[in-house]
Amino acid sequence: MLQVHNLHFGYGKTPILNGVSFEAAPGQLLGLFGPNGSGKTTLFKCCLKFLKYNSGMVIMDDMDIQKASVAQMARHAAYVPQEHKPPFPYLVREVVLMGRTPHLGGIFGISKRDKAIALEALHMLDIRNLADRAYNRLSGGQRQMVLIARAIAQETKLLFLDEPTSALDFSNQIRIWKMLRRITAQGITVIACSHDPNHVIWFCHKVVVLDGKGIVIQGTTDEVMTEKVLNGIYHEICTTKEVDGIRMVVPRGIT
Repeated sequence: MLQVHNLHFGYGKTPILNGVSFEAAPGQLLGLFGPNGSGKTTLFKCCLKFLKYNSGMVIMDDMDIQKASVAQMARHAAYVPQEHKPPFPYLVREVVLMGRTPHLGGIFGISKRDKAIALEALHMLDIRNLADRAYNRLSGGQRQMVLIARAIAQETKLLFLDEPTSALDFSNQIRIWKMLRRITAQGITVIACSHDPNHVIWFCHKVVVLDGKGIVIQGTTDEVMTEKVLNGIYHEICTTKEVDGIRMVVPRGIT
């Protein structure tokens, strides 16, 4: 579904992505993991054609993105940024309905089906009660859930989510990650940045670890999210343990 080959990108003379290569299969939840400034958001922007990479290739569903139009990109991939503050007080249902834009055409505009898909996306996230509220008056966590609903309404084969649960309380964090797993069961590929190693361990099928220069390691979650790798990232401040059959990362030295 997504193939990244030998990607290079830098800001000025500072390299950020150096020979990055990985693949994401249909129906896979792939986590991009690494410390602040490791290049996760930059990699997203290169894959979505927001930034022009220096060299390499990105193939999205057999399409070279360098040759793709904006409309083609919008029909193939949806993007949820970390934060979004629109200047106008759109209603929540209008923001989610914007996800249908790549599918609109002709003189008929928005159809009943488009409206039904937008409402279903709100229902999936259990936020239909927000439908008639002004988007710019919501909390940061509520806005994030609306953006995820908009991406779902876009009905693409690829979802890119940049720290999708960073503004949410713990209950909603887990609910969103569970929903992402359900989406992948439908054959949709989800690529999500995360700073939380436990979210990656609990929910991702595969993980790519970045360090600000390129890929440190990649593979299945069990292969990659080891104590050795985590201590290399976090400088010996954490350890892994198993509680009731669930593996998790915990800080060292807390009694």
